[in-house]
Amino acid sequence: MPADVSWVSTYRETGDVLVVHVDLTPQEVREDHALSWLDRDERERWHRYRYERPRREFALCRAALRSLLCRQLGCRNEQLAFGAAGYGKPFALVGGAPASVSFNVSHSGRHGLVGIAPEGRLGVDVEERIPRFDIEGIGEFVFGPLERSDLARAKGSEQSRFFFNLWTLKEALIKALGTGFSLNPSVFEIPSDMRHGAKYGLFRFPHLPDVTWRLENLGNAEFAATFAHELDPVPAQRMNGGEDVRRSGQRT
Repeated sequence: MPADVSWVSTYRETGDVLVVHVDLTPQEVREDHALSWLDRDERERWHRYRYERPRREFALCRAALRSLLCRQLGCRNEQLAFGAAGYGKPFALVGGAPASVSFNVSHSGRHGLVGIAPEGRLGVDVEERIPRFDIEGIGEFVFGPLERSDLARAKGSEQSRFFFNLWTLKEALIKALGTGFSLNPSVFEIPSDMRHGAKYGLFRFPHLPDVTWRLENLGNAEFAATFAHELDPVPAQRMNGGEDVRRSGQRT
């Protein structure tokens, strides 16, 4: 990690995917430092947040993303900007030209995750493990039939753990695909082995059977987390109104 981004630490490095943890604990000095990384548009966006928490999350995560991209792309921070593809999905620009890199950001509670890869669409999701009410009711809207059956069979703390693990798997895939919730998460199901505790797995969307995604469970006792990464992307493949698949990420 760049030495001057003290709130960021390497969390997982698997193949060509790097995932870092962003400490979102309030601390005025580093929040001020994070702001120094942001460009004018990002500062204006920061000012539009009404509450301190979303301001802090945006500044710390965006500064972390910028530091990682500068290192990955060998550029200076002032050369780096962001464009937006279909569904608001951002991609990196260096000197005004699109950069060949994939990235994604997620945050929940005191934890942020930033994922980055040289190619292939990438999605990351993190959810702090906090008590949730009406888990089965939520599952009716976002899980498929087999997933709902598994959720109903789980009891107590195991049900909560199952819910968060499954939700982050679905969210990471949707973010990697880059279409947002225009894709109903209940229309696809996570493979059984991943639903039942496997750390790694492969997945294909029913409507995109030729594209394979690698899933990895990143969770620990404090939070559930997953990344989904496209395997063997075709450089000529186009998505979201003509954007190259390598310009992937999600709104941060």
